[in-house]
Amino acid sequence: MNEKLIPAPVDWLALLPILCVFGTGVVAMLIEMLRPRSSNGVIVGASVLGLLAAGYTVILNWDLKGVSLGGLFTNDRFGQVTQLLLIVVALLTCLYSEGYLREKKIAFGEYYPLVLWSTVGGMIMATTHDLMIMFLGLEVLSIALYVLAGLSSKEKRSQESALKYFLLGAFASGFLLYGIALVYGATGSTSAAMVSRFLEMKAQVDINNVRMLYAGLGLLMVGFGFKAAVVPFHMWTPDVYQGAPTTVTGFMAAGSKVAAIAALFRFLEFSSGMAAIWIPMVMILGVLTMTVGNLIALVQTDIKRILGYSSIAHAGYLLVAIAAFGSLGATGASIGSQTIVYYLVAYSVMTIGAFAVLSLTARNGKEGTRLEDFHGLWKSAPFVAGTMIVFMWSLAGLPPMAGFFGKYMIFSDLVDAGMLSIALILAVNSVLSVFYYVKIVLAIVVVEPGIRVTDFAKANTGLITVTAVCALLVIGLGVAIGPFTDWIGLTPPASEVSQLLGDKH
Repeated sequence: MNEKLIPAPVDWLALLPILCVFGTGVVAMLIEMLRPRSSNGVIVGASVLGLLAAGYTVILNWDLKGVSLGGLFTNDRFGQVTQLLLIVVALLTCLYSEGYLREKKIAFGEYYPLVLWSTVGGMIMATTHDLMIMFLGLEVLSIALYVLAGLSSKEKRSQESALKYFLLGAFASGFLLYGIALVYGATGSTSAAMVSRFLEMKAQVDINNVRMLYAGLGLLMVGFGFKAAVVPFHMWTPDVYQGAPTTVTGFMAAGSKVAAIAALFRFLEFSSGMAAIWIPMVMILGVLTMTVGNLIALVQTDIKRILGYSSIAHAGYLLVAIAAFGSLGATGASIGSQTIVYYLVAYSVMTIGAFAVLSLTARNGKEGTRLEDFHGLWKSAPFVAGTMIVFMWSLAGLPPMAGFFGKYMIFSDLVDAGMLSIALILAVNSVLSVFYYVKIVLAIVVVEPGIRVTDFAKANTGLITVTAVCALLVIGLGVAIGPFTDWIGLTPPASEVSQLLGDKH
């Protein structure tokens, strides 16, 4: 008798966070359709409640491991922490956006569903080992961001931002899709677990298949490099950051980078069979990215462009952390993965907080983003200005903030992996970054006679809440680094996840 293939049951609890955020986006859009051009308070409230519910479902999964939908989605600690981080980024964005959008006269209700659906794309990227599902998540993330970048449609620089982001994003997606096709052609699968098995027996397969796989990896790096703003795929970043609405820029800088780095990490953690190729490649890209980002940021006079190049530099720090993770091997991989997670969390809260402060220059449909536009912020809104100093201090990697400990953890991993020269380059770049962060701080505290002082918007409750929470997290993650790393736990090594996926492919 022919045996019937009985599919494994779907683990709906593992998928519930993604479904919850997606459903919240649908509800928010329906509210906008039923209440057109009315106050967005109800939409904001629904979005916040939905995100809180999604965060709760992630916590429910905290001690569970497994796969769902035939192994397409993986429920493990790395995915849970990354999903929770993306939810927090979206939640903070929704809390402080409304005041800015109204000052800019672009308070469209569609903004919030787009933020939620973009978050869904990032969550998909962070919870799958299948390249096609990663591509699906990337497109969901990107399409929503293309629209958000051009939300201020009456401004030429916003139009340019959206068009440039769309064209270059579509170009990068083509590279990623072609890379996936080559991986599939070489291995017969788009699953990272199957790619890992192929690499284990590559000595027994045709050399042309191995070459095709290596070519596919190179193209994948182009696609992921674009989303993470990695040199030389970074040229869109400062222009898009400058032209997009500030709240969108903050969400993009944090959420998009978390999703891209998580997806790249997901794939590379399985690729130990070609570590001799991808580790040097990632290491070189990381060094170039942090150095170019920091050097160009030094000569910028627009704060959004400064933070854009700063974001590029931080992508470089994360890339060398991934290289260290690959070099540490099975004994140190869990520590290396924890470093990446900690740095992503610290970077996200610093970035969201900083862009929340920048949104105060929006008044009556206009917005200033140059350094001189922030003169007098200390006198106008001392609490918010104080939190900005905390964020700049942490981004510069000065103790005792979370940014310092994140860079220290990367430095320690690099030393343990025998990459002392890269560790020294990281240290030099951290020193360089101090100079342009100090420029921002000086612009905020300047109140000298004769200097034009900007008429800032009033800091509403949502913005004060976001900046306060982010500042507390930046300080708290530094002070309580031990309890935090114990709470997030260690990411299972690739072999353990492979075992989870083994029966599904």
